[in-house]
Order: sequence, then structure tokens, then C-alpha cells
Amino acid sequence: MAQDTPRRILWADDEIDLLKPHVRFLEQKGYVVVGVPTGGDALEALEKERFDVLLIDEMMPGLGGLETLDQLKARGLTLPVILVTKSEEERLMEEAIGKRITDYLIKPVNPSQVFLACKRVFDSQKLQDSQRARDYVGEMQRWQMLDPRKLDWQGWMDLAVDVARWDVSLDGAPEAGLQQAHADFRRSLNIDFGRYIEEQYPAWVQRSVKGQTDGRPMLSSDVVRHAVVPHLKAGEKVMFIVIDCMRMDQWFTLEPLLEEWFDIQREYYCSIVPTATPYSRNSIFAGLLPAELHRRHPDLWQESSHDERTRNRFERQLLDFQLERLGATPATAPKYIKIYDQEEAINTRRQIHSLSGLPLVSLVFNFLDILAHGRSESDILKELAPDEAAFRAVMKAWFTHSPLYEIFQALAAQDVVLVVTTDHGAVLGKRAALVYGNRDTSTNLRYKYGLNLNTDPKYAIIVRKPMDYMLPDDGVNKNYVLAREDYYFVYPTKFHEYERQYRGSLQHGGVSVEEMILPLMTLRPRAPRTGS
Repeated sequence: MAQDTPRRILWADDEIDLLKPHVRFLEQKGYVVVGVPTGGDALEALEKERFDVLLIDEMMPGLGGLETLDQLKARGLTLPVILVTKSEEERLMEEAIGKRITDYLIKPVNPSQVFLACKRVFDSQKLQDSQRARDYVGEMQRWQMLDPRKLDWQGWMDLAVDVARWDVSLDGAPEAGLQQAHADFRRSLNIDFGRYIEEQYPAWVQRSVKGQTDGRPMLSSDVVRHAVVPHLKAGEKVMFIVIDCMRMDQWFTLEPLLEEWFDIQREYYCSIVPTATPYSRNSIFAGLLPAELHRRHPDLWQESSHDERTRNRFERQLLDFQLERLGATPATAPKYIKIYDQEEAINTRRQIHSLSGLPLVSLVFNFLDILAHGRSESDILKELAPDEAAFRAVMKAWFTHSPLYEIFQALAAQDVVLVVTTDHGAVLGKRAALVYGNRDTSTNLRYKYGLNLNTDPKYAIIVRKPMDYMLPDDGVNKNYVLAREDYYFVYPTKFHEYERQYRGSLQHGGVSVEEMILPLMTLRPRAPRTGS
């Protein structure tokens, strides 16, 4: 499809008059070509006119090609650059690529070579978008051939990973239709996933209580035993990093930033329900399901506290108890650090070299959870992150400028194993569901517990017998409700007010692929400093 406005090429070469056949060939292909004999002339032309690509000779009197690139950067002029050079020297190519050239050609060049190089610049994004669309349509056809009712845990996990990777791949894609089709597919996926969890989850947790690992996924209560303890018993130093409220697609957004420094072993596990910090994260550190934790450590169980920090204030003690049960208590006491704000993160970054010498350090970063909750209360955050794709972008921007990123970089030079995971994900709440309960009912939006709770089972899993789900049963008639899909709970009083307030907010605690199927990554530095 032809461009409405012809593409404009600026060609800087001290022998530009000898290149007239090349220029005519490009003009016959529909391009506008302006030739100049020096780098200085090129800079002057770029200050006055718009061009789509700069072709520049590496060896010219006065400003050469690389020097002109430096001046482009200094003047804030940005456009694709194709360097034309006689040299095949590797050092020169490395320097040119370091200056962010888009492509390069080795002299002598013929008109077709120049045309193809320009076409790659102009059409690469369009070709990539077209290929992405074809790939996605093929993937969607494969997904639609699956029968969700026949998927086991491995099938659901594989599907969730594929969908999350496409979440990231479609970010910024111009095909709005593809993005909408993907969002619709994810929504339909959660209908079947809710049924699957309702059918399978009670059996999983009962098998877990009996110490059986077959026939069920890895759960929150298995994470430390599976991913941390083997390294401790092998005498390795472990940095256990829990990033609160991180979905799988969000991890895939960050992962490319770390692959340069670490070899990454990828595993996935299933969060327990409710998918909320007091349950899922306590379960990780205790190695116990909530009902077991309530029975064994009633003094450390804080379900009824309204303060999120209070409900997880005993994670260090719970981890100590778990390590003792598993026979994995290190000779030097493990270190536990919970990070809620920038100052705490900076202080941890300053200590990271000394911390990495300890047998086990657990770092809990609460930033994403705070950002997800804050987005519901801040108009600015809602504008910055109106949807999940934008939230991924905000999260990536935070990460690349955060002390946590610096911590990863520092650990890349240490002889330490990093185990990186999260306690639960989040889902964008889009539909309100009526729930009925008394004044003592918990206030959470995606799950609730209390006496004689009720709601439409289309919107939620209703847990009449908490012990079936290995949840604490404090007395007669206590029950839990767990929101399905993208529903959130609203009381009949002030229904419309709260519906408007929380629609489009990121929430957790319920049953969805995004909240429950989570990354569990083991990172080993590619070039650790030994003997430290």
C-alpha cells in the first residue's frame, strides 16, 4: 500500500554527484532523495526539513559519518541512519552500532542494495506487525481447538504462559482488533478456569495435608520446600525475592532486562485461595495451608486484622519454623527484610554486598501491591495506567529506575542463587456482584468471609465448609466467597456508588488465571564473583 506522502531520504556523501544513478533508481521507487556532500550540510538540512532516513558515508572531508552521528545526538535529532563504509573492520562496526545506527552497507554498493536497506527501515515495523498478526491468528486457532473441560493442571499452566507472553507481545501493537480478541479470549478462559478450580482445588489441598505431591500442582505452601531448601542443603547462598502482587505477564515484561546477567530456570505454581497477601504469602513463608497455620500457630494467625502489615508481621518467624521442620536451618540466622517504601529499598541496596554473603536472605517488595491499590484511589495513576498494558509499562518504568533493579545488577556479580516469585496476581475488576452478609463481614472486594454470606454462584465460589478448602473454620456458619472471573463484591446499600468507585480497579483475592498461575524463577548469575 503506497504512502500518501513519499518517504524522504537524505544522502550525505562527498561523491554524491557520482551517485546519480542510485538516486534516480530510488526516485523511480517513489522516494524523494536529497543529496548533500558533507556531514555539516546534512545537519543543516535536518534542522530545516523532515527526513525519514539518513544515508551517510563514513569517510567524508570535515565531519565524517561517525562524527555526524555524534552531532545528531547532541542536537537531539532522531531518525534512522544507514552508514555506508568501505571498511569491514569489526571495531568500526561495533562503534557504529554503539552509536545506534539502524543498518550499514559495505562499498561498493549497487542501487538495489540501497533500495533494500531503505525498504527494511521503512517497512520492518509493518512487516513485523503483519507477521505478528498471522502468528496470533494461528495461535488463537490452536487455543480454540482445546477443550478446557479436559485440561489438567499442566495444560492450564501451559495455556496461561502462552496467553501471558502474548499479553506482552501485543503491547503497543497497532491492531486494535487483535488486542480486543485477546482480551475477549482471556475473559472466556476465566469462566472455565473458575469451574476447574471449584472442581479440583479441594482435592489438591487435602492431598497436600497428607503430604502427597502427585495429582496436584505446586501450591503456595510448597514454594520454599521446592525452590529454596534444596539450595540451602547443597550449601549454596540463596536470595529469596518475593514481589507482592506480580502477575505472570508483568514478570515477562521484566524478564528481558535480566537475561543478560542471569540464566533463568522457569517454573510456575498455583496460589492458594483466597489469592490475598494474608493467606498466600503467609502460606509461602509458613509452608502451611491457612487452616494448618491457624491450628499450629494461632498466635501468629491474624486473619481478622484490618491492617495489611499486621496480618503478615510474622513472616520471619513462620519461615524459621518451616526451615526447622524441613531440617534446613542455616548455621547463620536467615535475614528477612520487608520493603514498603523507597527509603527502605535504598537502604537494602546499600547493604546488598554484605547480605549476599549470608546463607539465606528473604526480601519482600510491596511496591506493585501498593501501586495496584493506589491506582484505585488516584486519578493520576488511573490516567497513567488506564488498562493492564499501560500498568505493565508503568511497572517496567518503575523497575528500571528502582533500587530493586540495582539489587539484581549487584547480585549478578555474586556467588548466590536468586529465587524470585510472587504471592498472588491481580485482575482488573469490571463487573459488580451483590453480596449479602452482616456487619462483621470482611471488607475485601474479591473475597469475603463471615457468617452466612451469600451471593449468586454465577459470580463466586461459595465455600460453605471452610475446611474443604483448608481455610480456618472459627465456628458455626462461617463461610467464604471467592469472586470468579472479573467480578468484585458490592453490598446492596450504596450499590451504584461503590460499583462506580471500584470498576476498573486492580484487585486480588478471587479465582482467575491472572491471580493464581504464578511465576517461580531461579536465577543464576552468568558470571558470579567466586570466593566472596
